[in-house]
Amino acid sequence: MRNWLKFVILTYLSFIFFGSFLAVGMLFTGYIEERFPFISEIELFLYYFFAGAIGGSLRHLYMFCSHYIKDNLNNYRVWIMYIFYPIFATGTAVIAVTLIQSGILFIEFTNHQEGPYAQIAIAFLIGFGFNRFLDKLNTISSNMFDSRDKGTGTSSQNNQ
Repeated sequence: MRNWLKFVILTYLSFIFFGSFLAVGMLFTGYIEERFPFISEIELFLYYFFAGAIGGSLRHLYMFCSHYIKDNLNNYRVWIMYIFYPIFATGTAVIAVTLIQSGILFIEFTNHQEGPYAQIAIAFLIGFGFNRFLDKLNTISSNMFDSRDKGTGTSSQNNQ
């Protein structure tokens, strides 16, 4: 991988990581809500979004640095994951917390008056372990929407 591309990816991941912390701080202090009052309607989702971004970018900063130290950044097909992983992790974190709060995925949160810390922590973990969460989600959705009849091994459409 060329040096300029390494620099761009490192800058991009660092910007997402530190920018997400800054955004969470601005949300927490009410700075963003003062300028954009409609933000209060989606504020919780923004916390989850940025927590997912912090988790996704942290993991990929670590992976990038580990591969850099080992001089293992030679595959041009791999660099694309450094760009898209944090983006995928943000949306997945929001959806994961929504699935949990809806009761589809069962994790019980303790209510704190200060804020939704458990949900934000889950969003971070989902961002950090995005690919593992997707594997679990794929298993869950396969089990929920399996069209095979467990007893006969035939498709439910064939039984009609």
